[in-house]
Amino acid sequence: MRITDLMIKQTMIMDLQATTKEAAIDELIASLAKHGRINDPVLFKEMILKREEESSTGIGGGIAMPHAKTKAVNEATVVFAKSAGGVEFESLDGEPAHLFFMIAAPEGAANTHLRTLAALSRLLIDFEFIEQLKNTKTPDEVTALFDNKQAEQEAAKQAEEAEAKKAEAAKAEQPSKDGVIVGNPDNPEAFVIAVTACPTGIAHTFMAEDALKKKAKELGINIRVETNGSEGAKNVLTPDEIRRASGVIVAADKQVEMARFDGKPVLQRPVSDGIRKAEELIRKAAAGDAPIYQAQGKAASGAPAAGKTSIGGKIYKDLMNGISHMLPFVVGGGILLAISFLFEQIASVDNPIVKLLQTIGGGDGAFHFLIPILAGFIAISIGDRPALMPGIVGGFMAASSNAGFLGGLAAGFLAGYIVLGLRKVFAGIPKTLDGLKPILLYPVFGLLVTGAIMYYLFDPFFSWINTGLIDVLNNLGTGNAVLLGLVLGGMMAIDMGGPFNKAAYTFAIGVFTSTGDGAMMAAVMAGGMVPPLAIALATTLFKNKFTEDERKSGITNYVLGLSFITEGAIPFAAADPMRVLTSCILGSAAAGGLTQFWKINIPAPHGGIFVAALANHALLFLLAVAIGAVVSGLVLGLWKKPLVDAQKPIEVSAKRSIV
Repeated sequence: MRITDLMIKQTMIMDLQATTKEAAIDELIASLAKHGRINDPVLFKEMILKREEESSTGIGGGIAMPHAKTKAVNEATVVFAKSAGGVEFESLDGEPAHLFFMIAAPEGAANTHLRTLAALSRLLIDFEFIEQLKNTKTPDEVTALFDNKQAEQEAAKQAEEAEAKKAEAAKAEQPSKDGVIVGNPDNPEAFVIAVTACPTGIAHTFMAEDALKKKAKELGINIRVETNGSEGAKNVLTPDEIRRASGVIVAADKQVEMARFDGKPVLQRPVSDGIRKAEELIRKAAAGDAPIYQAQGKAASGAPAAGKTSIGGKIYKDLMNGISHMLPFVVGGGILLAISFLFEQIASVDNPIVKLLQTIGGGDGAFHFLIPILAGFIAISIGDRPALMPGIVGGFMAASSNAGFLGGLAAGFLAGYIVLGLRKVFAGIPKTLDGLKPILLYPVFGLLVTGAIMYYLFDPFFSWINTGLIDVLNNLGTGNAVLLGLVLGGMMAIDMGGPFNKAAYTFAIGVFTSTGDGAMMAAVMAGGMVPPLAIALATTLFKNKFTEDERKSGITNYVLGLSFITEGAIPFAAADPMRVLTSCILGSAAAGGLTQFWKINIPAPHGGIFVAALANHALLFLLAVAIGAVVSGLVLGLWKKPLVDAQKPIEVSAKRSIV
């Protein structure tokens, strides 16, 4: 079946009018309903939004693939749409979506339909093909483009199968060691296996598969990928392949069979990482750089170092789950609060707008929930849903007792591990009473134990620490403040969105929420804005040292830097880590230090240049950022070798930071 058998011309929208995510979904659904492809638009939209809650189908690169499999669909259909202006679709890379593929699959979709939808997904990781799609003007052009591309793809597949048969024949005549087909002369033993899966098993599953295969081929590393799609598991990994693998990649947003990987280095990541971070995953898996997976009930195995990595990775994952759920409250409430300060300067403290914004964003609104949400979602990451309630209550107790941000962190981990302990305690009760665990035993005992420990131990202890920390910060001399600003600013550039970056940002949020002082926010915001701006500046001033693609990406980094999206610099850092990271750390540290030297305060946790006007010294803040960017840009440009000696072009993509 051709892709265009499902992509009906009449349903195509060549000039999407929507400007918001929900409006775009509504417009696409209306096209399906108008042409009789669905029988219940309300149910279909409900299923589409349910899928969006699991993870955004804005896959990045300007593409969105909202999809659902439901009885509301009459015939399997893909609605193609284009938006000239773009739609903010909560995409994985933070960029607007310009091309839309709404997939409507009936509940009993035939295997042929599902395979065709998988083929569509695979096409959408081809950058050149996407650019051609963006330039189409009519449905006929879209159809012709897909037909030609699918024909090319099928021809390439046939050629690949023929090559595989030849390789198998050669292997039979002269087998390689242990049956591994040698694909990497530097590491002939490198063989990676992967499993990809997404909740609906239609799009992301197969895009991750193709991205991993494509990148493995570029790196010369052998790979086998099992897909857990709508048709079930395909290309199932064999026991021999699992035994021979150097490492395992599980890029999945749903449960997959894990016990078979017991004792192997396993990277467990979201399916989106399989699409966007294929090279990182393959390199780590090939090197065995991953925690050793231990199936439940089996003894620990593997080197001690791997165990340590696993514990640290688990703590980091739990912490980030709390922070990522808390950040919308921080950003939304913080910016509204900052705007209220701006209005207060123009009007007065009694102005109705000022009161409204401060009520919504401040201590009676969004900021009221920061620490409880942080603690609750740390707890749920550890102990699953039964830990959510005691975690939230523990966080609320920390906020109410002046234990603050640190107390909230402790409350989250405490509640999570208490619930894990309760599971062991109640493991022996009769199975007939299992239904009481989630509705009675876990809530009552989880809350009681967490609350008691918070009340008698954690709240007093962390209140003492929090008060002492605030006193130290309030009494910092200029020299010490500048030193702290240097450290925080530099940390924002060390890993550009990784643990160091998040640690600095989290510290600044803690100070901001506890004291209302935005001095540390100024330091981390300036430090985070510098790397992409430095990249942009270097590609502009030293054109002979960057490829054309890098120079184009450099232009986008002006926007990313001004918006406080540090990760725009990541592709450059990945290609040339020594020069890029060193230069960016120098400039970010300088910017962070200058904000403290000039005593700059920004009462907003995000926004970059868009909240600069709220700073007490707005022009000095912008000057600090500019100086940092110039320092980093010049160091990088002067240090980098001319293009003839440079590395090959890098594949550039920017993603939204949580900070």
